[in-house]
Amino acid sequence: MARQERAIRTRRTILEAAAAVFDERGYTSATIGEILDRAGVTKGALYFHFGSKEELAVGVFEEQLAIALPPQSSKLQELVDSGLVLARRLRSEPLVRASVGLALDQGAMDLDRTPAFRMWIDQNVQMLAEAKAQGELLPHVDVAETAELLVGSFSGVQLLSQLRCQRQDLERRIVVMFEHFLPGIAVPAVLARLDISVERAELVLAQAQAQAQAQAQAQGRVPGHGQVPGQGQVPGQSQMPGQGQGPEQGRVQEGAVPTQVSSGA
Repeated sequence: MARQERAIRTRRTILEAAAAVFDERGYTSATIGEILDRAGVTKGALYFHFGSKEELAVGVFEEQLAIALPPQSSKLQELVDSGLVLARRLRSEPLVRASVGLALDQGAMDLDRTPAFRMWIDQNVQMLAEAKAQGELLPHVDVAETAELLVGSFSGVQLLSQLRCQRQDLERRIVVMFEHFLPGIAVPAVLARLDISVERAELVLAQAQAQAQAQAQAQGRVPGHGQVPGQGQVPGQSQMPGQGQGPEQGRVQEGAVPTQVSSGA
């Protein structure tokens, strides 16, 4: 358990360093060497978790969604919560800012940025499909089209907020977006019960933090400061790289230097 937690912390340190370098230098100009210097880890430790610079970028993408929020009886409320919390995290978490910055970096010609949007759209499709199954959506609503429209709207709103005021008003702008967006898809009785307020993100994050602490106590460990469920792990995965595999199949042991790897990848 201690080894696994140490590996999770190392992975997080590498991602935070990569996010900072990507944010400062851009994906194309950033090098593995710069990321190693910023993270203060060995080349072997980095390549234990990430096989290339592109894998690092995908890891940064995944941090945008790597958070487990408290479940709600209304799936549309969960959709609202995810949007408001993402807006809050964009203002407060450099790793999340870097994720969005990478996804929108048109200069990163050698980086496939579609996974970032695909993961985000898929998450919204799932919540909207569950909302439709519960009778929360109007009959005409197409789940896939609505998910793409929501992701596109959020992307544009956050970009405008960044340009206007460094995202200082982002949560309020996302509230306005939902106030215009939701009446076109939600059943009126459901819409009337939704909490679409600027303060909602703070409440949900506090609930998530309490949930993380309860889980940590139940498992006999202490979560990192400010950590919420899912942070530091790849979404949908609890297994560490190489775990449960033979030595030929798993990644190189953490701390060992692999052969034939370019430091400028």
